[in-house]
Amino acid sequence: MSIAYNFIAAWQLFPEKGTYQYGQRPKSGLLQISINDDKKIITLQSSLVTLENLSVGTTYSVLANLKPQPYTDTTFATHIKINSVSSTSFEIGFTKSTENVLTIIHQIEPNGFLKITQQGKTKEDENYTNIEFYHKQMSVLPYSASVSGAVIKPTQDGVIRHKVLTAMEEQTNMQLDQIRQQVELLALQAQAIQKRKELSLIVYGAKLNFVPIIGQTYHLYENADESYNISMISPNEWGRATKNSFKHVAKVRLLADHTWQEEQL
Repeated sequence: MSIAYNFIAAWQLFPEKGTYQYGQRPKSGLLQISINDDKKIITLQSSLVTLENLSVGTTYSVLANLKPQPYTDTTFATHIKINSVSSTSFEIGFTKSTENVLTIIHQIEPNGFLKITQQGKTKEDENYTNIEFYHKQMSVLPYSASVSGAVIKPTQDGVIRHKVLTAMEEQTNMQLDQIRQQVELLALQAQAIQKRKELSLIVYGAKLNFVPIIGQTYHLYENADESYNISMISPNEWGRATKNSFKHVAKVRLLADHTWQEEQL
């Protein structure tokens, strides 16, 4: 079993994007996923900073052999197991005796974000699901993580440094979000242009018995022999016998750049 290379990184938490059915929403967080040289041991190191500026951390390692292994913190779980779901997803399960106490699903989304879904039970034995989103980040938190999730009280210098880093991260994350939104908008615009281009190639290859006017809408039809023709007549204006001889593909408008855009019928 092997984890895809794009998982091996430092991941910065998006606190505002997550949903928490159990526990409080953290102020910030970092997840470090690493693997040893022979690719047999996977280590996950998580650090979260609470709203009270306390750092809570957990570190655990698991053999990449798909078999249950003893877990060190037996008060929480007796065994841990990793399971590779796909090239963009893997999960880690914690069990106590034979009971599943926590499942953590790691999944890389199409936009590059890391989605982590935690499915477990509260102290009251009620099921809960927490969902977090991370993005790759080079910076680190001001406090080191502990092995068993112990609370670390920050020093005064640590608090000051954390405030500075938090302000920096908020500003840079805001700028990165703006860039991501611009990139997503450009991607949508590129898809729209590509769609117009593909449609235009079909239209200009169709049979046309008139000169189309920019800004006017027409109708694209496909014939039985898979050829196309453009008409000013809509599907509802044809007689039944004629209508059954071809298929209406799209209502199209000629734009000023001489590309064709699909319109709602």
